[in-house]
Amino acid sequence: MKKYIFVLSLAIVFGLNSLFASLRTDEGMWLPMFVERLNWTDIQKMGLQLTIDELYSINHSSLKDAVVGLAEGSAPNGFFCTGEIVSDKGLLFTNHHCAYDVIQRHSSIQHDYLTDGFWAMNAEDEIPNPGLTASFLVRMEDVTEQVLSELDDEMTIEKRAAKIREITSPIKEKASEDGKYDAVVKSFYDGSEYYLFVYQTFKDVRLVGAPPSSIGKFGGDTDNWMWPRHTGDFAILRVYSAPDGSPADYSKDNVPLKPKHHLPVSIKGYEKDDYAMIWGFPGNTERYLTSYGIDFAINQKNPAIIDVFGTMLDVMKTQMDADPAIRIELASDHAGIANVWKYFIGQTRGLKRLDVKSKKEEIEKDFINWYKKNDETNEKYGNVLQNLQAAYQQMEGTITPFYLIAIGSSNIECLNLSMQTVVMEEMLEKKKENKAQIELTIDALKETSEEFYSDYNISMDRDMLSSMLSLFKKRLSLNQLPDIFATINAKFNGDINSYVDYVFKNSIFTDKDRYNKFLSNPKVKTLKKDPINELSSSFNKIIASYQANLAEGQQNVSLNMRKFIAGLREMNPSVKYYPDANSSMRFTYGTIKDYYPADAVHYDYITHAKGILEKEDPTNEEFIVSPKLKELIKKGDFGIYGKDGDLVINFLSTNDITGGNSGSPVINGKGELIGIAFDGNWEAMSGDIAFENELQRTISVDIRYVLFVIDKYAGAKHLIDELTLVK
Repeated sequence: MKKYIFVLSLAIVFGLNSLFASLRTDEGMWLPMFVERLNWTDIQKMGLQLTIDELYSINHSSLKDAVVGLAEGSAPNGFFCTGEIVSDKGLLFTNHHCAYDVIQRHSSIQHDYLTDGFWAMNAEDEIPNPGLTASFLVRMEDVTEQVLSELDDEMTIEKRAAKIREITSPIKEKASEDGKYDAVVKSFYDGSEYYLFVYQTFKDVRLVGAPPSSIGKFGGDTDNWMWPRHTGDFAILRVYSAPDGSPADYSKDNVPLKPKHHLPVSIKGYEKDDYAMIWGFPGNTERYLTSYGIDFAINQKNPAIIDVFGTMLDVMKTQMDADPAIRIELASDHAGIANVWKYFIGQTRGLKRLDVKSKKEEIEKDFINWYKKNDETNEKYGNVLQNLQAAYQQMEGTITPFYLIAIGSSNIECLNLSMQTVVMEEMLEKKKENKAQIELTIDALKETSEEFYSDYNISMDRDMLSSMLSLFKKRLSLNQLPDIFATINAKFNGDINSYVDYVFKNSIFTDKDRYNKFLSNPKVKTLKKDPINELSSSFNKIIASYQANLAEGQQNVSLNMRKFIAGLREMNPSVKYYPDANSSMRFTYGTIKDYYPADAVHYDYITHAKGILEKEDPTNEEFIVSPKLKELIKKGDFGIYGKDGDLVINFLSTNDITGGNSGSPVINGKGELIGIAFDGNWEAMSGDIAFENELQRTISVDIRYVLFVIDKYAGAKHLIDELTLVK
């Protein structure tokens, strides 16, 4: 659910002889600045009825002005999800899972919006969300020449990054127009091209509506990434502005945004092979990854991520099942981790099952045959693949940090507190010189500790640490483990649980009174001997020992991938390659279509309301159907949103999307909203690395089901009245 080759001609995609001859037009995440380079005759034959200017324009309103990037924080360097404006009062549709964190933050045992849903029946009921922002793309601009003029391939990653910051800082400052806009410069083709993106960012985004999780998350982790699907994955927000229409922090004086464009909403439906396009902010793809990168993902990176996240989920689930308050508190984190965990399981499965490595090797073979044909290309590209292979081999021995870094990022809260406190160590060693600074730091830490201990879950922390240490001991060899394991073996007979009991009994960070006592009289000796600090130092020490090789390997991958992609483009000068996704706005087009996941198996392109009842299981929280929804379905009470006595729930299209596209609008050829994208399909989970034409599908919630839930289920007809319905 939750995560980019320029515009290509519709007749030819990727001129690589053996692999790309059969690729269809559905592949590709196109930069809107270059939509005019597409083959419009063919797109119009597919069903698009809009002009280029109606899709993307910087001079007047266009479809791109209804597409919103959702982020936490004011600077839009990356967007976690996409949304779309659907009324002239700033109403915004996105996914339930995109708003899940927002819904969870406002939930409590008394007002459990995750379980019961939430509907604002008037403007006063709409809930502010500090930190949540909605960004609109104003324009984009090619700044490649300005950036590359001062870069060279001899620079280290760090020096290159520093130089890029130096070059792009004045570019962004000028584009911001004294803070009116947010400006971002992003690299493409692994640093061969650079583009400026200018956004207008609104900081007052309020929660308007969300169905209960039994609708918005129906199927849970079991159905995640799967088809057939019956999930009402939507939520409703509203963007507010200052009275003059400019972005403003939350204020009661703010008014609903008057957007440049909002999407009309179609309840006419669609048929198989109808045109469909998706606009949004896809997060990250690796379509140019080599066979060596595939090997590294399958055998090194992915197994570690699956192990660590799986362990985290087990601990969290145990805690959530034991306490309703903890269930609400951890719901968003658990859902996010579960999504990534299942994604990497599916990606690994897909890479193996679809033999993506062999397909990449065919590309590399064509590349080698090409550059060997003349001395100039041989000199320029002759070592690129060899260098990439060596770089990945260099990183193979550094897989340990993929496990060990998790000790600091696996919701072990006392470790996070210790990392905030350890900054005092150097100050305390020079107490006389840093007296004033120490006092300021202590005051800040006292303030932090009040919030920290107010909801500190010591049981969760204990279980997480014990489970993580057990995982590391099981997966890593003795020489890969931090030296704290020698202590565990020597002093605790290798018993991790006994060691963890000791840590939590004696650390200043696991008890509010001990921590405050330390802050009242802080000493270096106390910090250095603290069990949590010793544990953290042990992990940091061994991770640091891998950093040199890891950094050098990453630098060599980055440098040679840049050359490899440049070589592919030089090899096929008539082909326009799209760049990998990087959380910049993209446009993808395709059709509504079914698929055949396996021999003798066919999946239709739509699912219906009756499927919800077929999946119902009152004993499984993932498949509970609320009595009201069940009654409406049984009666066939679908209103104007049904057709032939049934209601479409989800549908498939051939659009090319990835994480970050969650919440993106699915739009028909007339520019009307027909659905909200929320997932990919299990059979094509390797799609971020290699697009699979026959298998890859986008799963979306039909807009008619969204409207049915708002109207017939929630009784929020006032929201329907805001929309521009096309009947």
